[in-house]
Amino acid sequence: MGDSRIAALIDEATHTIDRVTGQFFEPRDASFRFDGRGTPTLELPVPPIRLDSLKVDFEGRFPFPYVSGYPFEFSLDPTNLVVVGAPVRGGYDGARLTLRHGLFFPKGHGNVTVSGRWGYTEDDGTPEGRTPLAVKRACILLVLRGLLPMADEAAFEARSRWRILEERTRDQSYRLDPNRGGGLWLTGDPEVDQLLTPYVRTSPLGAA
Repeated sequence: MGDSRIAALIDEATHTIDRVTGQFFEPRDASFRFDGRGTPTLELPVPPIRLDSLKVDFEGRFPFPYVSGYPFEFSLDPTNLVVVGAPVRGGYDGARLTLRHGLFFPKGHGNVTVSGRWGYTEDDGTPEGRTPLAVKRACILLVLRGLLPMADEAAFEARSRWRILEERTRDQSYRLDPNRGGGLWLTGDPEVDQLLTPYVRTSPLGAA
């Protein structure tokens, strides 16, 4: 098994985790556009690690008499803007931005642009944090599943046994609980799904 094959499996596992959880778990530079909803709070698809800019295109007249310029760039000063992001610490309940002092994100389609560095990371004492250990383990398990030779009957049976609902022999039979394991159906592998379920994004989005 060459390094290129392992790298491909890691990349595939990473994309799978991103897709089924709805977010990503290592720092990435990106810009997102959102729909303003006429409220002070903007819910985000993934936690911001660092914000570089927050710009709003006002459709029609400006809602604030002292605002000029197009688009308007909001101050990132903590006295004006509350950021709930990463590295994630105890009490985290969803990524969001909230404007202070009675300001709000005016209604519009894709009229709010937020740029910076993003990723769901855990606090480890560094500015950017680390990939959650459970997510790392899920990635390793997905890679290992890909390394198992599909032609190996014993390996295939070990991978597929959790799908079995009923087994019979000549003298007896038994039926397994189809709901065993619980949790969400994400990758189809209950061990991996159990690790990833706490990280599935559930908050509503305003992304354009």
